[in-house]
Amino acid sequence: MLPWKRAFGPLAALLLAVTAATTAPAVAATPTATPTAVTAPAPAPAPASVNAAAASSGWNNYSCKPSAAHPRPVVLVHGTFGNSVDNWLGLAPYLVNRGYCVFSLDYGQLPGVPFFNGLGPIDKSAEQLSAYVDRVLAATGAPKADIVGHSQGGMMPRHYLKFLGGAQKVNALVGLAPDNHGTTLLGLTKLLPHFPGAEDLLTEKTPGLADQIAGSAFLTKLNAGGDTVPGVKYTVIATRYDQVVTPYRSQFLSGPDVRNVTLQDLCAVDISEHLAIGLIDRIAFHEVANALDPGRATPTTCASVIG
Repeated sequence: MLPWKRAFGPLAALLLAVTAATTAPAVAATPTATPTAVTAPAPAPAPASVNAAAASSGWNNYSCKPSAAHPRPVVLVHGTFGNSVDNWLGLAPYLVNRGYCVFSLDYGQLPGVPFFNGLGPIDKSAEQLSAYVDRVLAATGAPKADIVGHSQGGMMPRHYLKFLGGAQKVNALVGLAPDNHGTTLLGLTKLLPHFPGAEDLLTEKTPGLADQIAGSAFLTKLNAGGDTVPGVKYTVIATRYDQVVTPYRSQFLSGPDVRNVTLQDLCAVDISEHLAIGLIDRIAFHEVANALDPGRATPTTCASVIG
């Protein structure tokens, strides 16, 4: 891939971030709820059209009861600018067809900004996740859930696990291209100081974006004292062609019960980038299934695309 083409994605992302910051209202509160880890209410229900779209593909079915083969519900956590349906039109049906009870939430909403989520403060988004996991566990009767997240959605749950008691309720966290140590956007975040007021604007208007910049206060706190917490199994699935979370190896975690996977080590011709790995890559999906059920794992190869 030509260098200018590789840079186009991050540049577009940076411009989109600044544009969002200049047009979004200030974040005073999220429209769903700002729950605490113990007593907060569940996030507000998604619109009927969103629920209908998910239900038509078999997920977000609150009457689903986990089977003996798959005893834990799977909670899908979308990425920045994503939502609970569009991010999972590929992976959710893939898991449902394999017998999982699958659920997805919206989080990090900004007042007056529809459809595009994951923009609010990440610690508050983790509180929304906490309430949602409680809701799923209550509906399914399961003692623990597994979490699969894309991009921010693979990193944000670590705050829930580490600071909000989530480790007692989660068996495994699987991250698809998670920005566990932030991103440099191929070095483009270093340009922010050259745009007067841009960093302050991002922090004020779209704090979820500012929190994901490598070296942010949020990430410094999250990673202090180690990447993982005891009792949770971690899997990171990354692609060498990631042009959003860079460098891609910054996605990997250190600690016990961690498996770091590079897609191209499983299938050298897989050219998925940051979005494709979460949206359509069935090789990555196969590795997600392996992480959720390691006792029945089968080798992930290029042939997994038709599995």
